[in-house]
Amino acid sequence: MSTTHPRAGTTAPPTVPARRRKPGFQRKAAAPWAFLAPAIVLFALFLALPIGYSVYLSFRAEKVSGLGLGKGARTEVWNGFTNYVNSLSDPEFLASVGRVGLYGLLVVPIMLGLALVFALLLDARRSRAKTFSRVSIFLPYAVPAVISSLLWGFLYLPGVSPFYYVFDKLGWEVPSLFSSDLVIFAVANIAIWGGVGFNMVVIYTALKAIPTEQYEAAELDGCTQIQIATRIKIPSVIPSIIMTCVFSMIATLQVFAEPTTLKPLSNTISSTWTPLMKVYRDAFIRGDLNSAAATSVIIALATFVLSFGFLRLVQNRAFGQEK
Repeated sequence: MSTTHPRAGTTAPPTVPARRRKPGFQRKAAAPWAFLAPAIVLFALFLALPIGYSVYLSFRAEKVSGLGLGKGARTEVWNGFTNYVNSLSDPEFLASVGRVGLYGLLVVPIMLGLALVFALLLDARRSRAKTFSRVSIFLPYAVPAVISSLLWGFLYLPGVSPFYYVFDKLGWEVPSLFSSDLVIFAVANIAIWGGVGFNMVVIYTALKAIPTEQYEAAELDGCTQIQIATRIKIPSVIPSIIMTCVFSMIATLQVFAEPTTLKPLSNTISSTWTPLMKVYRDAFIRGDLNSAAATSVIIALATFVLSFGFLRLVQNRAFGQEK
């Protein structure tokens, strides 16, 4: 039945009932969220919540009244940015940042350079025993950092190392790698030994994705294997190299296991040798959770800024193929 407008005298169109969504459609729309729910819950509980609580602690401080005994003697108060100022002005923290910076300058170029060389050698047509070589190069990465640090630590000790025994028999005076001048090279060697295999696999996988037609065309043009490597292979795997570089930079800023494991074997590695070691000392030895939280936030921000800045610097190289 139609209705007439009182002024214009026109007939209004009949009312169309709203479409109802079927129950099956609603179940399909909720299915992705059901699959994502476990990951979202785990992310919130074990990542987002701890990060938020650390940020909260970094702005707090513990106020002690009297001798600090009894109920209410210790209270938590707002401290503003004092914890951040104290961390950034702490000589021990600044010294640890300098050591990590030098450590990164040693580890990242050497590790990625060796990974690239090994990947190119494995990808060469004349290479032999590729499977055995891949496993041999990757195997150190499968060894936990604590175990590898202990193994290398005993190899560094002059009293038990077979290398120093041979040096002594040959009459060579080789300085201890645990000396204050060389200990950073000892720690860097462990990271390089363990990290080359992972980065090699990433780069080698990118090399296998290059079409063989490019190699055949280059050989027809008279290019040697070295020219093919420098003009085709390396430029093609630049995105993979950049990705491994970012991962290596992040791991460098977060170095903890190797120096902590070597610390009992040498008196040249202090409890604040790296920034994360300082966080561990402040939190679990001194019991200053607020200062440790502030230092952790600073390290996290520095890691984000360095990684994001590096990606912005090389984004044309890394992501130019996607445009």
